Amino acid sequence: MTDVEAAARRFVADVWNAGREESAYDLVAPECPGLGGTGPDATLAWHRDRRAAFPDLRYKIVDLVAAGDRVAVHWRAAGTQAGQFGPVPPTGQVVSYSGATFLRFDDAGRIVDVWICNELFQLLQQLGVEMVPPAPAGSPAPRTS
Repeated sequence: MTDVEAAARRFVADVWNAGREESAYDLVAPECPGLGGTGPDATLAWHRDRRAAFPDLRYKIVDLVAAGDRVAVHWRAAGTQAGQFGPVPPTGQVVSYSGATFLRFDDAGRIVDVWICNELFQLLQQLGVEMVPPAPAGSPAPRTS
């Protein structure tokens, strides 16, 4: 197992699944972009928000490929929505969805770049959210009578 592969597995186990916030400070570089900021604090903010909505959310590594300073992680997640998720109030619904996370590491073995693709629409559908496309331009407004 390579160092970056071990670090990626530790990131999933410690930060994503166990909520070990101290591991984020070991594994995420200060310049790593995140939602709403950079570094370990931005990474932790995202995971705290997700755990507030899905306290029992757990990620399983389906496949992991490491090459040089990069790692691709194909994962599957499952959990129960017990808190607010964006505009969706708690439903008690169990959800399951997949995604892929691509990590790039620096020479010190810290994550410096993250790119994620996941099945967010599938997750929202499992929570009962209806996806309604906007009306085409120039079409009449719907009647409300």
